[in-house]
Amino acid sequence: MATQSMVLAGFGGQGILFAGKLIAYAGLIEGREVSWLPSYGPEMRGGTANCSVTLSDEAIGSPLVVEPMVLMALNQPSLDKFVNAVLPDGIILADSAMVPNIPEVDGVKVCALPATTMAEEAGLKGLANVIMVGRLFAETGFCKRETLDAAIEKCVPPKKAAMIEKNKQALEIGIQSAQ
Repeated sequence: MATQSMVLAGFGGQGILFAGKLIAYAGLIEGREVSWLPSYGPEMRGGTANCSVTLSDEAIGSPLVVEPMVLMALNQPSLDKFVNAVLPDGIILADSAMVPNIPEVDGVKVCALPATTMAEEAGLKGLANVIMVGRLFAETGFCKRETLDAAIEKCVPPKKAAMIEKNKQALEIGIQSAQ
């Protein structure tokens, strides 16, 4: 599998760093080279948050992703900031419940889904980030399906073990949204 570079961005508290960690752990489980670089404003919750994730079969030269193949945007400011950096033939995933203005981008596949609304309707409030990871998986196949479940089990802390099944449900909602 080729190198996959991604930028995930949104407000602090939307689970951007957790989503990036899920993707990175999936890469680790499959024995790939992985880079996960979080970045967040000083405000934390409500401020900006993004992370660069790279999965590769070769050594990764820099953890910073300047020209991503994938942009996952969970709010309008994040989409606006990174939309022009996405490489041709790349993918933009946007939570249309939080991103009202999603542009068409020449040479880039744009996938809009109301992940926040979908999470709330499924009784999974706060898991829009995982729904978006599910959609990313459906669009790119960045790992094997069972690897994602294993990554969830690894990333959800023991004190929140009750959330493992809910995260898996959210993942499945995201995957199904592509059909």
